[in-house]
Amino acid sequence: MATSEFDKHALSNRIAEKITHQIITGELKPGEKLVENLYAEEFGISRAPIREAIYLLTIEGLVEKIPRKGAVVKHYSPNEIYDLLEIRNMLESMAMRRIKEHGVDPAIIKKMNSLLDTMQEERDVSNYAQLNQLFHKYIIEMSQSETIKTMYNRLTTPLLTIQSISFSYEGNIEKSIEEHSLLIHLLRSQKLDEAKGLLEKHNHDVVVGFKG
Repeated sequence: MATSEFDKHALSNRIAEKITHQIITGELKPGEKLVENLYAEEFGISRAPIREAIYLLTIEGLVEKIPRKGAVVKHYSPNEIYDLLEIRNMLESMAMRRIKEHGVDPAIIKKMNSLLDTMQEERDVSNYAQLNQLFHKYIIEMSQSETIKTMYNRLTTPLLTIQSISFSYEGNIEKSIEEHSLLIHLLRSQKLDEAKGLLEKHNHDVVVGFKG
């Protein structure tokens, strides 16, 4: 019985991951209805795991329930986008202060540099957004703060959808790569105040881009 319950939850998570991917890549648009029957037919299952997957996505903030319409992809208002980005900025600024206290981790810097090489070759917007998010998570990891890490991880999926929009604008990927390269250089050179300032400007520009 326990195995059956485990399998059911595992299937719901798989479906949730698929829907998340569809949202991040733009296959599913904000306001678009999630049709349970389509997923039930695709996976050859009943609606119960589909409903659980949708419930999980409402908790993550990717899906919302609309009266008389059902579950739809969440449309973030300008205020919600600004708030999410500002919270990210705040957490990353806190992380940089912790890095200044604890010191730069050379092993993480090596990972960031290797990731940047991959980012320079990537031109698919949704793939780049995911690589970019991993890059920023390395900054959070270097802070050595479990509290910052936990709070940051809660933003992961909503931020991916927002960042995918940001990177679709011409020149934003190139700008991102240039600034990430400079950030690595500053961290490696122990110029932590300059690195913190660059990161704050980097994140501020994203907010301004949406306001514009």
